[in-house]
Amino acid sequence: MTVYKGKLEMQTLAGKPTYVDITEGVEGVIAESGVKEGIAVVISCHTTCAVFSEEYDHDHTPAGDTFLQADLSDGLDKIFPEQHDWKTYRYPGIQHFEEVETWPNLDSWLPGGDRTMLWNGDAHLRSTIVGSNQTFEVEDGKLQMNGLASIYFVDFDRTRERTRKVKVIVIGE
Repeated sequence: MTVYKGKLEMQTLAGKPTYVDITEGVEGVIAESGVKEGIAVVISCHTTCAVFSEEYDHDHTPAGDTFLQADLSDGLDKIFPEQHDWKTYRYPGIQHFEEVETWPNLDSWLPGGDRTMLWNGDAHLRSTIVGSNQTFEVEDGKLQMNGLASIYFVDFDRTRERTRKVKVIVIGE
């Protein structure tokens, strides 16, 4: 049995959830693996991000999101509204802020010491609902999905731009 590990990186935006179609990247890792029959597990490395499969949507909003992505964001916003003040969620609490302020590279977590950069309770809860990983079939060395399906990575944390990572683990023969 072969276990092959690959990684994809992407830049995300500030101000709104960032959706990225990672289907081609996953297909590339599968091809590199040499696995003909097995599975590919796609895993987000971040607690405010998710991985899911959805139909490819040809229509886009003026902001560049597909209609399905915009509808997902709108639906999740009804369940977990964006955090814009100290009253929206219990998270993050004072002890969390104090802990983060002891971390190395503090400016990457709290640019300029701005504690509002951790107002992302909504992003954590949204990613919990959508899920941090998905498993896909590999058959004859190729990703098996219906013709309209794509694999998406979404960063729900809109507080700042970041480099995000997805691991792809291909297991099989």
